[in-house]
Amino acid sequence: MPEEWRAAVRFSRRDFGLGMAAGLVAASTARAQGRPAAAVGAATADAELTAFLDAAFEAELQQDPEQLTQLGRKDKQDQLTDPSDAAAAERLAWRRRSVAEMRQRFDPATLSENARVSYEMWALELERAETYAQWRKHAYIFDRGGPHTGLPNFLINQHRVDEPADMEAYAKRVAALGPTIDIYLERAKAAAAAGIRMPRFAYDQSLEEAQRLITGAPFDGGANSALFADARTKAAALRSAGKIDEAGERRLLAGVAEAMTGSMKPAYERLGAWLGSDREQASAEPRGAGSLPDGANYYNAMLRLQTTTGMTADAIHELGLSEVRRIRGEMETLKATIGFAGPLEEFFVHLREGDRFYVSNDDAGRAEYLRLAEGYLAGMKARLPEQFGRIPRAELVVRRVESFREEPGGAAHYSSSAPDGSRPGIYYVHLADTRATPLYEIEGTSYHEGWPGHHMQIALAQEMTGQPQFRNHTFYGAYGEGWGLYVERLAKEMGFYTDPHSDFGRLGREIWRAIRLVVDTGIHAKGWSEAQALEFYTANSPQPIGKIRSEIRRYFVNPGQATSYKVGMQHILALRDRAKTALGARYDQKRFHDMVLGQGSVPLPVLEAQVERWIAAPA
Repeated sequence: MPEEWRAAVRFSRRDFGLGMAAGLVAASTARAQGRPAAAVGAATADAELTAFLDAAFEAELQQDPEQLTQLGRKDKQDQLTDPSDAAAAERLAWRRRSVAEMRQRFDPATLSENARVSYEMWALELERAETYAQWRKHAYIFDRGGPHTGLPNFLINQHRVDEPADMEAYAKRVAALGPTIDIYLERAKAAAAAGIRMPRFAYDQSLEEAQRLITGAPFDGGANSALFADARTKAAALRSAGKIDEAGERRLLAGVAEAMTGSMKPAYERLGAWLGSDREQASAEPRGAGSLPDGANYYNAMLRLQTTTGMTADAIHELGLSEVRRIRGEMETLKATIGFAGPLEEFFVHLREGDRFYVSNDDAGRAEYLRLAEGYLAGMKARLPEQFGRIPRAELVVRRVESFREEPGGAAHYSSSAPDGSRPGIYYVHLADTRATPLYEIEGTSYHEGWPGHHMQIALAQEMTGQPQFRNHTFYGAYGEGWGLYVERLAKEMGFYTDPHSDFGRLGREIWRAIRLVVDTGIHAKGWSEAQALEFYTANSPQPIGKIRSEIRRYFVNPGQATSYKVGMQHILALRDRAKTALGARYDQKRFHDMVLGQGSVPLPVLEAQVERWIAAPA
């Protein structure tokens, strides 16, 4: 995944502009009432804009070899994306020129509503890039999911090998790991010199991860390291397919081994040496973004990027407190139904400590967990036609996170399928410690990450036709994560969660997202300590303590990201309620869902405009 796209996923997009959204609503209403909102010839203007944006998106892709690979393409397959400040400045300058040319060539008033959204979203990409550039040094580079683990993960799961040339390109990319990690390291050093350091626990985690990746063959006499094991698997597949012989397999593997020992290992050792020495300068007691230089403005920018709204930290904090109170009330009711007589906090302990709520902490238990997840997904997939008119073609698999980046209590996550079908969507689960992954959460997690959550949402976006290609691959956190949380609730409405403990797990997952609003803003805007965050979280959640600690540390290193889920869900629910009220008997939930998913990931104000157009359309 290229760095700018990785940053987009991490930071989402900037506030889209409520004025633009209001204009779309007004234009939609005018059209619904029979008053043209666009000039004659809009279809021609739309087609010309699409051609322009597709050419621009292709130019963007050519600057990002990793994103090309992610999309299933093989051009520039022997390169990694340049993460240097100079390259980032060049990409930003290119984007400024592209948006300036678009504004010169096209008048938004001549476009249809959907084309105008594309126009404004391409301009928004520049705003997002400008904001990211402003805060580029503030982003912690070598935290969880940083390039030291992200790039090997990319090679293992994204780099496709069908021919010997693909394996040769793989070796060149492994060789490029050395200089690429060095560039990231220089950026981390510059940030540290400016007083921007991640908490000490993140140094320790990254040190351990980096060491894992250079342990084992071909570095020493142990078992194959994760990356070399992948290379062996891919080379063996070529040989099984008759595309290379035994000598060819040895040659290709020797090339990868040389790249790993000659380029990758020295760079990881340099990284480890710096992490080990600089960690002493980092705070042993983690502190939020507010402690960084100009930290308050940085955090406010991250909230805008994540929520695509103008909500302040105080407003988000209060929403979280309100939702925690509401969900606790629902928990009390369900606890009584289950038959537990003690206080809610005691029920949380009962769930955390009860052996029946966990698989065994061994390979057999982990295999059972994956089978259970697959079963929930199969049950949901069979019933999707009840709620959705369009089902994506892309396949979905469930996998355990690779050992070199796995952590106890780490959050499950999704990796998108390749648009050409060459790679399935992957729902990843951390199973290093199954006592941090309770069974009462597995059902909701599966719906969120798979069907009808991220996999369905992202695969449908990739399969869209009739609009500029960049919109098939855009991701806004509030929309995407809001949808994932919304479908956890939708599954309840559909009759799932028949086990009351699983239903309690659903409420636990929803209160978790409400807690995030309180804790994230508490840490970064109100100066909460890790102990304060742990106390509030533990008092209001049944999750295992190991998972709670992992989550809180995630918030410390990724300011604002955790706010997108509940903010997005609340907006989607509010829009659904608005449509139900306005349309009455004409409301069709299947059409509502298809409309929400029909244009890909969009900022929340644009989603609101889509719903308003639907409501205003003639019966």
